[in-house]
Amino acid sequence: MKKFLFNYVIPYLLYGVVYLWCATLRLKNLSSEAEEKIKSLTGPYILTLWHGRIFYLFYYLRNRPDYYLLISPSADGDLLAKLAHLMGYSVIRGSTFKKAVPAARSLIRVLREGHRIIIIADGSRGPRCIAQSGSVQLAGITKLPLFPMTFGAKNKVVLNTWDRFILPLPFTCCKINFGPPIHLSSRSSEELVEEKRLELEASLTQLDSECDRV
Repeated sequence: MKKFLFNYVIPYLLYGVVYLWCATLRLKNLSSEAEEKIKSLTGPYILTLWHGRIFYLFYYLRNRPDYYLLISPSADGDLLAKLAHLMGYSVIRGSTFKKAVPAARSLIRVLREGHRIIIIADGSRGPRCIAQSGSVQLAGITKLPLFPMTFGAKNKVVLNTWDRFILPLPFTCCKINFGPPIHLSSRSSEELVEEKRLELEASLTQLDSECDRV
C-alpha cells in the first residue's frame, strides 16, 4: 500500500499542488539577457543553485527533458524522481553523499552525450550556502560552462530546515536571477578549483542578495 501511494498517488497530488501554487505567482526576471544567452547555447552546460532555493525554479524550468536531475536512490528519492518526471525532467539516480564516484560518472556521461544537468551547489546535506567542489570539478572535467541561478520571493515562508528552504506565498512576486558562466580547465590545480568554488559561492550569494532586495 505504501509503495502504491508513493508511486501512483502522492507524486500526482504533489504535481498538482506545485503546479497550481506556482501558477499564481508573478515573475520578474532580473537577468533576462543572461538567461537568453544560456537558452541560445546548442550544447551541454551545467546549472547550479542552492538547495533552499529549489522550489520555484523547479517549476520555472519544467518540461525540459534535456535537463537531468541527480536524485538519491532512496524511498524519498523514488517519490521525488516520479515528481521530476511529471514536471518534464530527466532523472539520474545517485548520490553525491554516498557512492559519489558512480554518480559523478553518470553526470559526466550525460553531459558528454550532449544533455544538460542541474546540480545543487551546497549538496543534499549542506552546510547551507557553502558551495561544494563537485559542480566545479564537473565543469573542469567536461570543459563546460557552469551557470549559477537562484530565485527570491517578496512574501515567503522560510522553513526551519538545514537549508532554510524558501516557499513563496501564493500570488506573490518571484524574482529569478542567472549569473555569468564559470569556466575551468580540465587540468586545473587544486588551488584553481578552490578559487572557482569560492567564485561560485560568491556569485550565488550576490544573486540571492539581488533577488531578496526590496
